[in-house]
Amino acid sequence: MSAARPAHVPMAQFPVVGDRLQIGGIPLTELAQRVGRTPFYAYDRALMARRVDLLRQHLPAVVELHYAMKANPMPDVVNHLARLVDGLDVASAGELRVALASGMDPAEISFAGPGKTDVELAEALRAGIVVNLESEREMERLAVLGAAAGVRPRAAIRVNPDFELKSSGMRMSGGPKQFGVDAERVPDMLARLGALDLDFRGFHIFSGSQNLRAEAIAEAQQKTIELAAKLAVDAPAPVRLLNIGGGFGIPYFPGEQPLNLAAVGANLAKLLDGLERRLPQAKVVIELGRYLVGEAGIYVCRVIDRKISRGHVFLVTDGGLHHQLAASGNFGQVVRKNYPVAVGNRMAGGEREIASVVGPLCTPLDLLADSMEMAKADVGDLIVVFQSGAYGLTASPTAFLSHPAPAEILV
Repeated sequence: MSAARPAHVPMAQFPVVGDRLQIGGIPLTELAQRVGRTPFYAYDRALMARRVDLLRQHLPAVVELHYAMKANPMPDVVNHLARLVDGLDVASAGELRVALASGMDPAEISFAGPGKTDVELAEALRAGIVVNLESEREMERLAVLGAAAGVRPRAAIRVNPDFELKSSGMRMSGGPKQFGVDAERVPDMLARLGALDLDFRGFHIFSGSQNLRAEAIAEAQQKTIELAAKLAVDAPAPVRLLNIGGGFGIPYFPGEQPLNLAAVGANLAKLLDGLERRLPQAKVVIELGRYLVGEAGIYVCRVIDRKISRGHVFLVTDGGLHHQLAASGNFGQVVRKNYPVAVGNRMAGGEREIASVVGPLCTPLDLLADSMEMAKADVGDLIVVFQSGAYGLTASPTAFLSHPAPAEILV
C-alpha cells in the first residue's frame, strides 16, 4: 500500500452539512442532479463577492480593483464580477467581447498580451479601451490603425522591469521576456509615442503571479512604483493609469498557507503615501484574477470504476486532465503535487483509505490525485477538486481524445 501524501490547508470556504459539501448553499449531490451530468465546474458567486469585500477592507481606498479575465472568462462569472470591481483586463478579442457585454465602461477595460493582431487592435480601437503596448512595433501599428479609423487610441506601455516578483509561481518580468518593453528602452519609446497621435494613459507593470509571501509582493510593489515615477519624467503627458499588477496567490499544495492580505494592504498604504505629489493624476490599479475566483470554484467528476492494482486503489472517473489540466500537474509543475481533492458526498466518511484518482484518458498523465488519503469511495460517488475557479476549463485541452466538454455553473 502506498503512503499518503502530506495534508493540505483545510478547504473551509465551502460548508459541509450531513457529510456533503455545500456550494452556494446547495448540497453537492443535489447540485449534480440540477446540472444533469458530470463532470462540471461550479463557481460560488457569494465567495467571489466576499473576496472583493476582503480586498476593499484591507487595500487602500484609492486603489482600484480590476479582474483579469484570463483566470476565468465564463460570461456569468465576468458579469457577476463586473458589478463588484472597477475594471476588467482582457487578453484577446474574444475576452474583449465578453467584457463589453458585461456592461463595464470601456474606459475601464484594458487589453494586454504579446502578439495582438491588427484585427484585435482595430476591435480595441472601436471599443475605446486602453491598449497595453507590448512593443515599439505594436505602438506603430496601433497609431496607423488609429489614423485610418480617425480615432485617437488610448495606450499604456507595458513595462518589463529589471526585477521580478520573488517566490512567484510564474515570473512575468526580469531578464529577457516576451511580455512588455524592457524598462531601459521605455524612455525612447515614450519620446516616439509623443510624436504619434496616441492618447498616453500610463504604465502596466506586472511582475509575476501566484505569490503567497506578503513581503515579496511589498518589495515588488515598492520597486514598481519607483520605476513608474522614474519613467514618468519622460512621458509625453501626465500618467493617469498605473497598473501595478497583482500576483496575489492562493494555497494549492501541502505546506502552503494563505496570503497575509492585511500585511499587503498595510505595506501598500505606506508606499502610496506621497505618490499623489509625484504622480498627481495617476489612478492606481491592482489587477487580480486567480485571487478573486480561484478558491470559489470546484471541479466535480463521478467515479465510474474502482480498481485495485497490486494493492493500490484507483478511482477511475469521467473527468481528467482534458478538463482540469492544472490539477493533473501538467500545467507548469516541475515536480507533481496534489491539488486538494475529496469525495464530495463523503467528506469525512465512515472509512478512509489511500487512493489515486484518475480519468478515462489513455495516458498515465491523466492523474487528478496521487496516493491521497480520503473517504472510501465507490462507483457513483462525486470527486471534488478544490481551488478550481481559475485556470481550469479554458486552460485545459478539452479536445484531447474527443471526450465531451464539462458543464459550467455559477451558483
